Amino acid sequence: MKINWKVRIRNPQFWMTVGLSVITPLFAYYGITGADLTTWQSVWTLIMDAVSNPYVLALIAVSTYNAILDPTTASLSDSSRALTYNKPKRDEC
Repeated sequence: MKINWKVRIRNPQFWMTVGLSVITPLFAYYGITGADLTTWQSVWTLIMDAVSNPYVLALIAVSTYNAILDPTTASLSDSSRALTYNKPKRDEC
């Protein structure tokens, strides 16, 4: 499995997708909204609850796995073309 990590980590869209893949299962499982996280203590409690819950960790792992996959390829790897990129490719519309 080859993934062009160098290019992915430079892409803000990748970080948004990975961030949402962690946050969304937490919010859904615990039934919270952003308004429920108004103190650092509440954020810390949420993190500790999630880390101690194998089911939530599995949800996050599956969600993150799906965020990392390139749906335009048949395998888990990036395409041979994507592996040659040095920076994220911009659409040419």
